Amino acid sequence: MEFGCHLPMFGPIATRHNVLTFARRMEALGYDSLWASDHIVLPYTIHSRYPYSETGKFPLPANANFLEPFVTLSLVAGVTERVKLGTTILVLPHRHPVLAAKMAANLDHLSNGRVILGVGVGWMEEEITILGAPFAKRGAWSDEAIRVMRTCWSQEKAAFKGQFFSFDEVGCFPQPVRKNIPILIGGHTPRALRRVAELGDGWHAAFPAPDKLEEGLRVLREECKKAGRRFEDVEITLRVGVAIRKEKSADRRPMTGTPEEIVSDIRRYKALGVTTLLLESRQRDLDDMIQIHETIARDIRPAVARRA
Repeated sequence: MEFGCHLPMFGPIATRHNVLTFARRMEALGYDSLWASDHIVLPYTIHSRYPYSETGKFPLPANANFLEPFVTLSLVAGVTERVKLGTTILVLPHRHPVLAAKMAANLDHLSNGRVILGVGVGWMEEEITILGAPFAKRGAWSDEAIRVMRTCWSQEKAAFKGQFFSFDEVGCFPQPVRKNIPILIGGHTPRALRRVAELGDGWHAAFPAPDKLEEGLRVLREECKKAGRRFEDVEITLRVGVAIRKEKSADRRPMTGTPEEIVSDIRRYKALGVTTLLLESRQRDLDDMIQIHETIARDIRPAVARRA
């Protein structure tokens, strides 16, 4: 299992100094990947339900800093050499797919092939509508967008004819180092898991408890069978919130607890087939973030590798 970290992307902590310092320190600690989230604007009034909280309320105010992922990962690429650079997730309807393909390929070219794209169709209708994509058709729009990006990455004379996008032969260079970039599909609905099987290199699950992840994997296995591909070839990346506590609690959430409890949680995720665990800590200040990830690197990750 590989381990990744979420960069300091939003709020007061989202500064050049903090991003660079955190990225350098995480690479030095041996983390495998660094990840950036994606919002372009935050409306002052949001009626859309945020799917990752019990209240359905988005946790940030509209005037919070929220760094753009490609720009942030480009900054990180310049001060690192080894870590992979991922999006968690890139909301496909936020950008025309030819532009997204260009930006991702350019980042991959300049980072020597380190880019991973976690992508999804998005949930915030207000934001997607502002940026011009049809919210009600965002699933089909995103499926076509993935095909457009792969065409731009692999063809010398890229051309496409579809429902939403059509263009004659163009050159979109530089192309990615391997003429492709791994695409991990986010989302937990049946349609999202079908999209993983049909179009993705992997599933980028976000914040499920182990039993929910297990159910999603069961559905994904069925969708892979329908799509005629091997389930074992699908990467499973899991984004989790992590919080280290000094004392045990009977009603704790997964990945929240003592180091020993978190080790147990990670082993369970690993047994389910998770190949990359993306850790997202609280983003209060830089020293706090670094301390959390130092503890994980020193005390938790080595314990996961040892025999239970």
